[in-house]
Amino acid sequence: MGRGLLEVHLVDAKGLAGTDFLGKIDPYVIVQYRSQERKSSTVRDEGRNPSWNEVLKFQISSTAANVQHKLLLRIMDHDNFSSDDFLGQATINITDLISIGMEKGKSELNPAKYSVVTADNSYHGAIKVGVTFTAAKVEEDGGQVGGWMHSYRD
Repeated sequence: MGRGLLEVHLVDAKGLAGTDFLGKIDPYVIVQYRSQERKSSTVRDEGRNPSWNEVLKFQISSTAANVQHKLLLRIMDHDNFSSDDFLGQATINITDLISIGMEKGKSELNPAKYSVVTADNSYHGAIKVGVTFTAAKVEEDGGQVGGWMHSYRD
């Protein structure tokens, strides 16, 4: 399908449901695209309405044509003395974003709210995320700009 750079802009979340005994949560997000994972910073002292305002980057290199491209965002609560708690997840379909980006060179999903749900699909808040895909530039002969296509030999 294409090669390029996928940038995921984590903006904030609202109304996250927490599980801590004292009601305080320290959320972070694990963003997964296929086998790649990136982890956001942990937000402290903002409770159920955290702001990240950070960008996580993924290198895309896919030759499959009829494949669904999805981002999975797992929202977790950092705990110091026990394992981290799963707060919920959101899924963003980016198949069209990548297709348009390959055609036009760049494509963007402006920041929007996505429902955070648990395994039983119950609502646990919303996360605001923007996504940009920038296609890798390819020369007419198929070589990628900025990289070495062939080694020089005498």
